[in-house]
Amino acid sequence: MLVTKQPLLRKFWYPVIPEVMLKDGPRPFTLLGTDMVLWLDGAGKAVAMDDRCPHRHARLSKGWIAEGQLQCGYHGWTFNGEGQCTRIPQKDDDDPAGVFVPRYRTAQRYGYVWVAPEEPITGLPEIEEDTDKSFRRIYEFYEPWKCSGLRLMENSFDNAHFSFVHRNTFGKFDAPIPSKMNLHLFENGLGFTMDTVVPVKNVPLSMKALNMATAETVRNNTGTWWMPFFRKLRMRYPTGLVHTIITAATPISDHSSQIIQIAYRNDTEAEAKAADIIAFDRAVVTEDRDVLESTTFDTPVDLRRREEMHMASDQPGLLMRKQLLAQFQAHGQEEVHGWLEKQTHVAAEQFGANHPFATEAMCLEMTYGGAQGASSAHQTARDAAAESRH
Repeated sequence: MLVTKQPLLRKFWYPVIPEVMLKDGPRPFTLLGTDMVLWLDGAGKAVAMDDRCPHRHARLSKGWIAEGQLQCGYHGWTFNGEGQCTRIPQKDDDDPAGVFVPRYRTAQRYGYVWVAPEEPITGLPEIEEDTDKSFRRIYEFYEPWKCSGLRLMENSFDNAHFSFVHRNTFGKFDAPIPSKMNLHLFENGLGFTMDTVVPVKNVPLSMKALNMATAETVRNNTGTWWMPFFRKLRMRYPTGLVHTIITAATPISDHSSQIIQIAYRNDTEAEAKAADIIAFDRAVVTEDRDVLESTTFDTPVDLRRREEMHMASDQPGLLMRKQLLAQFQAHGQEEVHGWLEKQTHVAAEQFGANHPFATEAMCLEMTYGGAQGASSAHQTARDAAAESRH
C-alpha cells in the first residue's frame, strides 16, 4: 500500500507536532506527501496550511508570527488563520482579498496538534487516561522512522516477536510460543481491541521503570487499534501499576512515518522517574525500529496478492489489512501498490523538508514543564493512589 496514493487515508485525523514546538513560530511538516506549515494564531489556535506562499512559492515555514498572523519571510505577505492574505506590504493600496493559501482542519489534544487533510470519516481516538487524575502523562518519542505505519501497527499487536526482537529487554527467548489473544472488533469496522496475558522478563532497566525487583512478571494487556495508524496499549501489572502507551505512526510519505509516543502511569515521580520510564521504553522501541526499518514499506493490504506468508499469531495484522481493504472498497477504491524504484532515497526525500523531531531531553522538558501536562491536582490524586497501594 502506497499511503500517498490512497485517497481515503486523507480522511482521518493524524497527530503531527507537539503544541509546544509552535510557541516560537511556524514549523514545517509533511503529511501524506503534502508539505504543510503549522502555527498558532493570536488566540493559541493551531493552523495548518500549504507550506507555499502564493507569491513566489517560498516556504511559509521560513516566516514568523506577526500580531497573530503568519508573515512570509520572503516579501512579507501576511495570512490569517483562514489562509486569507490580509496584507501585501509593498502595495498598501492593493486588495489582497483574492489571495489565499489552502488550509486544513486542525484539532488540539493530548498536547499535540492533529490534522485531517480532508473531511474525516471518524473522530479522534478517546484516551480515558488523559482525563483520569490518577494518571500522569509522559511524553516519550517524536521522531521520523523509515518504515510504513501499517508495519508498526502490526508489530504492536504481534505477540510472536517478543522472544526474538526483545530478547534483551522483556522477551523470554526460551519461551517463543506466543500468548493467546482475544480480538473484539469495533462495530464501525474501523478498529478493534485485543486482550492477552504476557509473561515477561524484568531486567535491571525495567526494574527501575516499574519499581519492581522480581526477575519476572506478568502483563495483562489490552491493546486498541484505531484505523489507520494509531494504537493504545494498556499494561496492568500484579502490583497494581498501570502503564499505558499510545503510539501514532503519522504517514510522512510512502516510505516514512513520524513516530509519536506518550505514556500514562498511575504512579508518581517518586516511585518511578519519568527519565527511567522513557529509558526503558526507548530500549524497547530501538529494538523494534532496527527490524521495522529493514522491512519493505509497500505493505500489502489485499491478501490476494500473496506477497507474504502468514502464521496464526499474525491474526491482528491480517485483520487490520482486511478492515483497511474493506473501507477502501466501500469508498470505491482499491489498494494502490507496486512501488518499483529500488534506489536508496536521500533523507530529505524520506522525511520531507526539515522534518521535526524531539530528543529525550526535549520530551522530559515537555513532561516536566507543564506543556499540556498534568496539573497539581493530578499529582495529588496520584500520591493518594500510590499511598493506597503500600
